[in-house]
Amino acid sequence: MIIAIWIILIGLSLFFIYVLSRDLITHQKVLEQISVAKTAAIGFVVNFFDVLGIGAFAPQTALLKFTKQTEDRVLPGTLNVANTIPVLIQALIFIRIVEVEPITLSAMLLSATVGAVVGAGIVSGLAVRKIQLTMGFALLVTAFFMLAGQLDWIQGGGTAIGLTGWKLAVAVAVNFVLGALMTVGIGLYAPCMALVYALGMSPLVAFPIMMGSCAFLMPPASAKFIREGAYNRKAAISMAIPGAVAVLIAALVVKSLPLHTLRWVVIGVIIYTSVVMFRSGLQARTDVNQMEGEAI
Repeated sequence: MIIAIWIILIGLSLFFIYVLSRDLITHQKVLEQISVAKTAAIGFVVNFFDVLGIGAFAPQTALLKFTKQTEDRVLPGTLNVANTIPVLIQALIFIRIVEVEPITLSAMLLSATVGAVVGAGIVSGLAVRKIQLTMGFALLVTAFFMLAGQLDWIQGGGTAIGLTGWKLAVAVAVNFVLGALMTVGIGLYAPCMALVYALGMSPLVAFPIMMGSCAFLMPPASAKFIREGAYNRKAAISMAIPGAVAVLIAALVVKSLPLHTLRWVVIGVIIYTSVVMFRSGLQARTDVNQMEGEAI
């Protein structure tokens, strides 16, 4: 089953490379005027830390805006296209080097994919601010229990590589929701780490699950942006190539980390993401209040 997943990912990679290459060749004479050095540096840095679970979209957005490398109009498409190949490489590497029980991995990848397709319509009607605040609180609670386990305050965590029974059902259901939340800009990596920990699995197992989930979702989404021309072509390819190199380097770092040290990395990622969620949720509420005040 793991081999089947790997074959599907390779197929998605070839499909995406074909669509992107054809578009770049067609528009090679009208590429955007950007700094290749700046975008390459951005692609390398964000994808290196993406492998650690930090996530690429939020820091990449901030850096692209700060350096004025692309228009806001094409920012979503640029982010998706630039990160698709690095994410596919992440998934291919970690699904091969990290042992995960095949049924658990397959079920969670499928549920995230179905969640993004089917659940998008449901989630899109929810208040993103409330989702962000709820997720921020849930991640903070998880980080506390992880910290308590690391400091031997309580017994927590685990080393399991698979799930059965009600735990597997919970994992599938929650990953379905996380897949749906990706469609409104809520990252999957840190919540997936928290889910894996809460169910007693090894923190390392989160990496192939969260990377595989995104790898199944991003190629078709990015292909749509490419066909519509809704992305910065030069910025996307300038970030994708060094981003792929960064993934290969960072994968060696993650693989070589002892489990105890890796738990500290995961705790840091979850706390960081929790703070970002809270800030985004609170900022959204402030913006709404200002708009209401102006209306009055």
